[in-house]
Amino acid sequence: MNHPFDYRFRPADFGLIGDSPVMRDVYRLTLKAANSNASVLLLGETGTGKELIAAALHRLSPRSTGPFVRVNCGALPESLLDSELFGHVKGSFTDALRDRTGRFEAATGGTIFLDEINSTSKTLQVKLLRVLQEREFERVGESKTIEVDVRVIAASNVDLTTEVAQGRFREDLFWRLNVLPIQLPPLRRRREDIEPLVRHFLRVCGEMNRRTIERIQPEALGLLCEYHWPGNVRELQNYIERAVVLADGNELTTALLPQCITGDAQDAQAAVFRPTDDQSLIREFVFNVIAKADREATDLYERIVAAVEKELLTQILTATNGTQTKAATRLGINRNTLYKKIKEYGLDTSAEE
Repeated sequence: MNHPFDYRFRPADFGLIGDSPVMRDVYRLTLKAANSNASVLLLGETGTGKELIAAALHRLSPRSTGPFVRVNCGALPESLLDSELFGHVKGSFTDALRDRTGRFEAATGGTIFLDEINSTSKTLQVKLLRVLQEREFERVGESKTIEVDVRVIAASNVDLTTEVAQGRFREDLFWRLNVLPIQLPPLRRRREDIEPLVRHFLRVCGEMNRRTIERIQPEALGLLCEYHWPGNVRELQNYIERAVVLADGNELTTALLPQCITGDAQDAQAAVFRPTDDQSLIREFVFNVIAKADREATDLYERIVAAVEKELLTQILTATNGTQTKAATRLGINRNTLYKKIKEYGLDTSAEE
């Protein structure tokens, strides 16, 4: 099937803003990859637009009439992610009160997007490899084999070749996913796109907050174009929305920009907010997770709570050299509870008790 689009496309066709040379290369690769059933691996830093390109790959493909299913592999612990991807039958584990269809089965005839695939465990990677090779799987707690016709798009914000070399990611799965790799450039490599992005977010955020900012102070635009953008487009969007909310007039000025942008080079890593107590730190963390999530996300509880719990366990286990008895005492929980959590999150602890 020949795709109806040619290379005289607009960036808006891909749901993105920016017409820089590096982005036009991304658009060309996306258009070519869309007209196939091959697996696509999207690579790039957090906030570079991998989910938008994944959606474009589906929308511009022969599978566009089928479902497009998103799964954030980094948002759920292994036990829940297994059930989320492959489904389960009633009674297969404590909370399995009814049969559930997994995301792979729900995506049949369409596309499944596995974001942050680098966060999956080795056990789950084996199951993913089988789906890619054999196009079949079993639900959790069931022996019946289910066949699926689904295209897989995966994304990673870390270098998977390094993950493979360090034994954290299966090499055979990497090669199965890496058929058509697309590298999303960081915002600092396409600075000519910053101004149109700023104008776009001023308009969108203005409509959302019933504000109108029509002008951009040249000094403010200069600072935005010079900033190194570690959080990429997502960070830019957050700062512009913050400026829209704080603005008293109809101009984006340097006074509305955070210190990490207006300060000198040594202050480039400065935070937008400087919490001085634990509650403020928690508030900022939750705020940032919500701000960075898709506006239609329905997994915020798991994304926030599971992330905090996993990080807490990791740090305490490290501090106690992996000794579970000491770690459980520090945490104030039963050792059996800690053991279950370690298994649930796939944490590595090799110290002898």
